[in-house]
Amino acid sequence: MKMTEQSCHDERPRFREEGFVIVKNLLDPQEARLLGDVARADHELAESAYGRLDASGQVTTLAVRNELKDDIYSTIARSHRVVDRMTAFLGDEVYHYHHKLTFKEPRVGGAWEWHQDYGYWYHNGCLLPDMASCMIAIDRATEENGCLQVLKGSHLIGRIDHGRTGDQTGADLERVGVALQRFDLVHVLLDPGDAVFFHANLLHRSDQNRSEHPRWALICCYNTRRNDPYKESRHPRYSPLEIAPDELVLETGERQLAGLQSRQADAPRV
Repeated sequence: MKMTEQSCHDERPRFREEGFVIVKNLLDPQEARLLGDVARADHELAESAYGRLDASGQVTTLAVRNELKDDIYSTIARSHRVVDRMTAFLGDEVYHYHHKLTFKEPRVGGAWEWHQDYGYWYHNGCLLPDMASCMIAIDRATEENGCLQVLKGSHLIGRIDHGRTGDQTGADLERVGVALQRFDLVHVLLDPGDAVFFHANLLHRSDQNRSEHPRWALICCYNTRRNDPYKESRHPRYSPLEIAPDELVLETGERQLAGLQSRQADAPRV
């Protein structure tokens, strides 16, 4: 779904008031299938993934990338349809902060505790919460397989103190408890290719995957030029982002998948 002046006009007030915007069919069905095929064939991605325990000891797995490469994940992160929205929502030039894939496998995928992304990123030298993420569904996201949950408008609270919960960093539960009474809880139900753009201070979480179906997603994260971190951290400081034509997503993904399949075919049999 390409960005237009009208969609920007319609979506920007909702993002600022509610802290998130759902965009149906950000990737068309062919692009969404291709993203899933590439991710599941990408052995390098699987080898770099690591787990985070939730409060009950269940594991959620993710793979994080700070660098942009010639692959479908990076091309989506650089695409006009994503970057133009982020620029409009945050009111400034944006740059690629990082992107990651999250994997909630059937029956074993763990929860993410209530948190704000700025609860982490604040400590990376980012003075302002002028940051946001775009989560794109690879698989259908439902309540049963642990879809994203958000508290509508909770980004207006500002940054909440965070502490350790399992292997994760979660928001102060006293504040979360009050927020749950005052803000509407929304389960973000997505079909493959749908996306949700959300502010870095929006309180969000997800349940364990109790279904027979996986829930994989690509999350692209952005910072603004004016919010260039004042110190080095695990994620990059500002550098100009070379925006990619939307049409490049399909071209790059098809080339990447062909390369992955070729390497698998040439791999020695044991």
